[in-house]
Amino acid sequence: MAGQFAGILRVSVPAAGHRGLSEALQALQGHGMRIQLAEGGEPQRSGKPILLDLVGNDRPGIVRDITRLLAEHDVNLESLITEVLPAPMSSEPLFHAEAMLAVPLELSLELLQERLETLADDLMVELNLRTDVQ
Repeated sequence: MAGQFAGILRVSVPAAGHRGLSEALQALQGHGMRIQLAEGGEPQRSGKPILLDLVGNDRPGIVRDITRLLAEHDVNLESLITEVLPAPMSSEPLFHAEAMLAVPLELSLELLQERLETLADDLMVELNLRTDVQ
């Protein structure tokens, strides 16, 4: 991009605030920014919603390894929240991740769970999948 920054931002506002937000964003163009607005609807979920919860001793590469496995199975990572906190007894860094996944309809949940559990064993983390989410 020749030293330029480009980004995409998805914003949801009530209908009453749409015009004001649009005008405020367009006003930024006077400050050297190029703004392009496009209206869209609600995102369409591309698969079965699954909540992934992971806890384990912190170490580099946990997110990379989990997301690599998800990508190999065409699982969409819709949201990801991570944190590192001291473990209750030992105060060792404890990694926690919660992710909302959209699993392709043709992918067997049993197969995904099996692959994730194998990886969780390798990473020495506890991993749970919940299918009772909306």
